Amino acid sequence: MALFTRKRATATAADRTTTRRSTAVLDAAPALAALTGDYTIDPAHSRIGFTVRHAMVTNVRGAFGTHEGTLHLDGADPARSTASVDVTIASVDTGIADRDAHLRGSDFFDAEAFPLMTFRSTAAERVGDTAYRVTGDLTIKDVTRPLTIDLEYQGAATDVYGAERVGFEGSAEILRSDWGLTWNAALETGGVMVSDKVKLTFDISAVKAAA
Repeated sequence: MALFTRKRATATAADRTTTRRSTAVLDAAPALAALTGDYTIDPAHSRIGFTVRHAMVTNVRGAFGTHEGTLHLDGADPARSTASVDVTIASVDTGIADRDAHLRGSDFFDAEAFPLMTFRSTAAERVGDTAYRVTGDLTIKDVTRPLTIDLEYQGAATDVYGAERVGFEGSAEILRSDWGLTWNAALETGGVMVSDKVKLTFDISAVKAAA
């Protein structure tokens, strides 16, 4: 299911032939046109999580329990599809209350001063049969930097309540220091307490707005 197109600066004859074939298939797929519309992310069936290395030996996983967002999917011109997500920093949950309090504090997110983490897409492209790539601006605290998210389209369905849903799974890797999240502690055996690299994960279920 092609929700996003991929633009290339140059194309060979073979590329153009492949593109013509792909376009013909996409134009003939009624399910693609049916996906066009505005969607609201369903927080009860979505998850925005992260994984970070702890003490050089294991991973700590967490998630943000409160978030909201919208998607616009354009079946006629998929590259015009967009995404907007707001995440409430204070909702961070790693399963350990003291650790969560530390993350909310000034050493890390400073949730009181900067309550939201936001993502606003700027581009989208198809990179495989069900694989897509969305690029946008991620803002944490007072720092905005580009972020690219690789997504896998999971399908579309009408649920038992009649809501039209679409699903994606995705991931991205960032260096938290790029957003000013630099707190750390050195280990006696070498290395640091918290890795700079963080893996972000996205499990998204979005509901189409009524026509």
